[in-house]
Amino acid sequence: MEALDIPLTGFALLYLLLLLPLYLLRRLKLGLGREVLISVVRMSVQLFLVGIYLKYLFAVNSLLLNVLWIMVIMVVANLNILKKAGLAVTKLFWPSLAGVACGTLVVLGIFLLLVVRPTPLYDARYMIPLAGMLLGNCMNGNILSLERFYSGLRKDESTFLTYLLMGATLKEAVHPFMREAIRSSLAPTIASMMTIGIVSLPGMMTGQILGGSFPLVAIKYQIMIMIGIFSSLVISMVASLYLSLPFAFDSMLMLKDEIFAAKKKG
Repeated sequence: MEALDIPLTGFALLYLLLLLPLYLLRRLKLGLGREVLISVVRMSVQLFLVGIYLKYLFAVNSLLLNVLWIMVIMVVANLNILKKAGLAVTKLFWPSLAGVACGTLVVLGIFLLLVVRPTPLYDARYMIPLAGMLLGNCMNGNILSLERFYSGLRKDESTFLTYLLMGATLKEAVHPFMREAIRSSLAPTIASMMTIGIVSLPGMMTGQILGGSFPLVAIKYQIMIMIGIFSSLVISMVASLYLSLPFAFDSMLMLKDEIFAAKKKG
């Protein structure tokens, strides 16, 4: 089975779907029209450029190029995590990157070495897409967990200080905040796993079926990626939060104001 290619005329008409939501946004005066158009243009250009580069990566299939590509997207994802979480890149770049790398690379290694076992192990057809899916979900989860953890500490500093005055260590004092941040950040993924296949067919599985894979093969890959996403999420969240602690608190165990990104005026 081969996937049907989308003709250029059909692909061009696809963008007409945006007219209705853009009209509704305009009628509601949400002021999102320009942002949506820029996002769509950026998304389209970025995906086409990535597609061209991936075609080259798949053809060359070099371990060095594959690793470099994964390193680049990890750095980009990490910068986006800190920006969206409202945290200072200069203060938390390395602990956040280490957490993202832990969650992504541990699970990716298990996938390649023990589950899929492609030949060679660094086959770009498997290594690059799997890394991208894991990293994308780690990014979204870490944005939520870091933002909720540090904003929670900032808003409820009195409770945190009370724990310290009662003799708690730093890790003990932040544990309730960390627990709540991780729980709330994992809720969407857990809800998705509970309803997958009934309420919705996931993107990877749908893409594989449209690409010509047998449904049972697509299902096995989807189960693999969902378990991997959940595992990488938990690992990256916990690692990022714990690794960031030495950078976020001073010697008196006070939360540093400089870890928060400066708000733009105006």
